[in-house]
Amino acid sequence: MDLTTQGTRSLWMEDLARPAPELTSGRRAETVVVGAGIAGLTTAYLLAKAGRDVLVLDRGGVGHGMTARTAAHLSTALDDRWYKLIAQSGEANAMTAADAFIRHVDFIEAVQQDENIDCDFARVDGYLILADGDERATLEKERDAAHKLGLADVTLDEPCPMDKLTSRACLKFPRQGRFHPLRYLDGLARCIKRDGGQIMRAHVTAVWDGDTVVIECEGGIKVQADSAVIATNTPINDRVVIHTKQAPYRTYAIAATVPSGSVPDVLAWETGMPYHYVRLQPGADGTDLLIVGGEDHKSGQAHDGASRFQKLELWALARFPEIRRFTARWSGQVMESADFLGYLGRNPGDRNVFVITGDSGMGMTHGAIGGMIVSDLIRGKNNPWAGLFDPARVTPKAAGRFARENLNVVAQFAGYVMPGDVGDVAAIPPNGGAIVRRGAAKHAVYRRADGTLVEKSAVCPHMGCLVAWNPVETCWDCPCHGSQFSAEGEVINGPATTGLSPVGKPARAAHSHETDRPPS
Repeated sequence: MDLTTQGTRSLWMEDLARPAPELTSGRRAETVVVGAGIAGLTTAYLLAKAGRDVLVLDRGGVGHGMTARTAAHLSTALDDRWYKLIAQSGEANAMTAADAFIRHVDFIEAVQQDENIDCDFARVDGYLILADGDERATLEKERDAAHKLGLADVTLDEPCPMDKLTSRACLKFPRQGRFHPLRYLDGLARCIKRDGGQIMRAHVTAVWDGDTVVIECEGGIKVQADSAVIATNTPINDRVVIHTKQAPYRTYAIAATVPSGSVPDVLAWETGMPYHYVRLQPGADGTDLLIVGGEDHKSGQAHDGASRFQKLELWALARFPEIRRFTARWSGQVMESADFLGYLGRNPGDRNVFVITGDSGMGMTHGAIGGMIVSDLIRGKNNPWAGLFDPARVTPKAAGRFARENLNVVAQFAGYVMPGDVGDVAAIPPNGGAIVRRGAAKHAVYRRADGTLVEKSAVCPHMGCLVAWNPVETCWDCPCHGSQFSAEGEVINGPATTGLSPVGKPARAAHSHETDRPPS
């Protein structure tokens, strides 16, 4: 079970690689990378190219996780704004982040050229557009901040060249990037194998740090390594530390056909909330694909995904009358860090386990930067960005956001005393799910298409929050830390590593590196 089998499918998924060969026995590698998305494969590519023995493990295979659910922007524009990062972390740190953002686009451009990866990479301009009600001063502050950080080519254009989106001013970020993420991953996978690396299918259930790292997989298979990299959207290797510093948000995207050349090939983002963005993907037969996304909300804390897709379509139709038809709808999950930047480096408290997470809505950017940082750290090389993105960092000025997100997590436990979604399972339609109270317990009940009921504990095995039904993806979402489970309770996204428990049995706790040790 993986994230490509959920209720929606992105436009990229027609290019999904076949599932990887299954890992059937234990082995040893110099480095084990858990996760075959942009972060994991970037790390593995760089290590394998340097001659390191690399094994990549993933439950499904190349691109079967959240990378398949991206919109694939490669951007030097910070989603949360450069002027806010300067105020929070200081100009020197923001300059380091800007350098990393610039270099990651250069890196992907160079790799796809050098390795002959046909992934529709192109340099395109990006535009930050004022949302209704937002003031021009917002753009002026961001332009001034960008110039301080070395992004000297950022300009304030008025009127905006993207007149389909606004007649007001906009901020232009030249030489951004866009690509087909799964074709790029397929090229990285080819290079990893060429350089002696392996990519195998396995469900990792526990990771133990030490002089030798032990990675345990479903079925009791154990792999040993000098180092391990956890690149699984959100870490599966610990219970608390990173998960208090980031929060899961669900984001939505749609694709529509437009006549080739009728819409400029650019990236565009709005300043306001709800947030919207636009990009183009080259198509065939005289058409391009227009991608529009946004309408984010906390994972598991809203249940109106169909309405959010409709809002995206109406927003797009009002601005792009060229749209012929909508061809795809999908959603994904992003991990918003407390201080706007990813957690990319050594896992706090560990010696040889590394994490890449906290994408902050910029998964392709932070995934590539994370792979560059972590591969350097594993090889003992100095990386100029490592200190800034260190997962153990403390950012005092982000304390307010940190506190708000963790208070939100605490509030989710109120669900234990609330009634269920329905009073009777008869109200659950085929292919639908609902939380049902059974005495003092809460159960996650799914009705199959044939009417059969599947009933599991509604308690997430990671930290004990109650899951919520996601009707768009036909899965169960944890509103606390982002775990996802199939309609029938199988785990499909961490931090949980086990599925929802059968009713009447206690939830099976996820492994915590802070307290557990590998069995002897």
